[in-house]
Amino acid sequence: MLAAMPPESPKRPQPGEGHIRKRPSGRVRDRGDACPGALKLHRADDGALARLRLPTGVLTERQIRVLADAADRLGDGRLSLTSRGNLELRGLGEGCGLDLAELLRGAGLLPASEAHERIRNMVVSPLAGPGVQAAARELDALLCARAWTTGLSGRFLFAVDDGRGDVAALGADVTLLAAEDDGFLLTAAGRAYRIAGPDAPAAALAAARAFLTAAETAGTGAWRIAELPDAGHEMDVTGQLARAGVAAAPAPVPPTRSCA
Repeated sequence: MLAAMPPESPKRPQPGEGHIRKRPSGRVRDRGDACPGALKLHRADDGALARLRLPTGVLTERQIRVLADAADRLGDGRLSLTSRGNLELRGLGEGCGLDLAELLRGAGLLPASEAHERIRNMVVSPLAGPGVQAAARELDALLCARAWTTGLSGRFLFAVDDGRGDVAALGADVTLLAAEDDGFLLTAAGRAYRIAGPDAPAAALAAARAFLTAAETAGTGAWRIAELPDAGHEMDVTGQLARAGVAAAPAPVPPTRSCA
C-alpha cells in the first residue's frame, strides 16, 4: 500500500534536523547532517524509519514487489511517499537493518557505494519524457561516481523539470529546467545559465561543487544553499562550470509557479 504523507508541521523537528544558530553573516549548523536513509535508520515513536531515495522517481514491477514485501515482513505494511518523492518504510523492528539492506541491494535500489546512499536527493517531473529521464539518470550516476559528493547533506536537493515547471517550483538547491531547444536552464543560488542538453548533468554537478566550496569557505556547516551567507550569492557557479568544461550562457532566472 502506497500512502501519501501529509505535510509535516514546520514546528515539529524533522528526522535528522539540526539546531540552527543565527549570526550576522548567516546561519551556523551546530552539527552534521543526520537525515535518515535506507541504511541509516531513524528511531521514531512507531519503530525505526528507513527513507529510500528514488533519484528518477521510477520503479520497476519487481522493485515495487520487493518494497511491498519489505514493508510487510519488516515494517508496518505501508510504503509512505514523502514530499520529495522518497519512500519511507515505518514501524521497522529492532535489528532489521541488514535484512532491509540486502533486499534493497538485490533489487537494485542502492548505489554501489553506501557512502552515496543519502545524497541522491532528486525530484523529476512525473510525466517527464525519455530525454529528461536520461538526464536525471546521468546526474545520479555522476553523483555516485565522485568521492567529493559525499560531502553533500542528506537534504541538498536537485530538481530535473521537463519544462512545465512542476518540480522547478519546489525550491531545490540546483534545478535543471528543460528548454524548447533540447537544452536546459540551470538555476542555482539565484542565477540561471543556458546549457546544452548533453552537458546538463555535469552542469548540475558543477553547481553542487560550487556550493560545497562556498560552504567550506563560510565555515557555517550549511546543508543547503539558502543557509549560506547571503543565500549563496557569492557561490562561484560560473567558475565551476568553466572548470568542468561546460559551456554556459547567463540567462534570466525564470519565474516559478506556485506549488499550491
